[in-house]
Amino acid sequence: MPRVPVARRINRIATISMHTSPLDQPGTGDAGGMNVYIVEVAKRLAARGVEVEIFTRQTARDLPPAVELVPGVTVRHVTAGPYQELDKSDLPGQLCSFLSGVLRTEATFEPGHYDVIHSHYWLSGQVGWLAKERWGVPLVHTMHTMAKVKNLLLADGDKPEPVARVLGEEQVVEIADRLIANTDAEARELMDLYQAPRDRVAVVNPGVNLQVFRPASKEAARGRLGLPRDAHIMLFVGRIQPLKAPDVLLRAAARMLADDPSLRSRLVVACVGGPSGNGLARPSYLTELAAELGISDVVRLAPPAPQQELADWYRAADVTVVPSHNESFGLVALESQACGTPVAAASVGGLRTAVRDGVSGLLIDGHDAHAWAKALRSFVERPLWRDTLGAGARDHAAAFGWSATASHLLDVYSGAMARLRRTPVGVHL
Repeated sequence: MPRVPVARRINRIATISMHTSPLDQPGTGDAGGMNVYIVEVAKRLAARGVEVEIFTRQTARDLPPAVELVPGVTVRHVTAGPYQELDKSDLPGQLCSFLSGVLRTEATFEPGHYDVIHSHYWLSGQVGWLAKERWGVPLVHTMHTMAKVKNLLLADGDKPEPVARVLGEEQVVEIADRLIANTDAEARELMDLYQAPRDRVAVVNPGVNLQVFRPASKEAARGRLGLPRDAHIMLFVGRIQPLKAPDVLLRAAARMLADDPSLRSRLVVACVGGPSGNGLARPSYLTELAAELGISDVVRLAPPAPQQELADWYRAADVTVVPSHNESFGLVALESQACGTPVAAASVGGLRTAVRDGVSGLLIDGHDAHAWAKALRSFVERPLWRDTLGAGARDHAAAFGWSATASHLLDVYSGAMARLRRTPVGVHL
């Protein structure tokens, strides 16, 4: 009888996140949904007895070489370039030094220390490419965002992604043993735009921390945040940059007030987050835009918040607004819904999966302020309908737990180990 191969146990994952650290506060710099993804998955894997070591670039001289995030999860700081935050455009020049640091760390252990490499974002994929060849282990890669998709959906004033990134992503797609797509739509983009083979693309939905993001008293949340208990609160959460389009919410609010001035005494437009990416060039953009639109009195800007406080922001809101020009998934939408707050989101990318149109929120085509004002006005004028959406939001989000994400990833890792692809390195960093 033919021998049936026995699946190897997965003991240790090398996670590569070069450009942003899992220790960073989401909503600042380049930290966002990817940071949440890496941390939550690592915790769930560690709880199952799989160690995770996360390699990231050291951005301050006083950071220790290794930090235990939780038992079984270690963050390793790799010296690559100056001890400061660097723009993503400057990071390709540090790939060689970052790779060298990763390889030196592995060389201090016995051979076979890592079973699988999971890289996040194309820069990390380039590092994972050569580490895979050196260690003889499979590379699993998650894009999170893709240059070709972003360039098709640019916001006004946003710069297209450079050719170097497009080429880098194409190389990672070619070399990876498995490619993780957040949604079916992203899987199609990988296959259509990057010619990724169907049998190497796996769809694994991200999750939400259902213990932190859960329904609780709206009135109590508003009290803790110092918000009026009788206000109509519209919330934006995320990095302040053209891609995330917080200006769409402000322009829609201005349109609503022009149509119905009586709303002014009760409307609150809350934006929780910090400038990032191209938004760093104009860190006071939202303040200036609010003044230009004549709505400074209803706009409240707050810095990025830790998860417990962020959950209160979601609970306090009547609707969370996610007007992004593109999202690979949209964790903000899922977090809000888990708290029982419906979402008004742009009908793009992964938001079509994260939000169930007409059940847990609304999906809106385009970014026209008039269309958004009309949609958002419904959340003010139809409270019973809004409450129905809130109940649907809770039910929809309940299906997206991080434990399910971790389980599916373990299946992908096992499949990659069973069918390791050995491929020559044709291009050097």
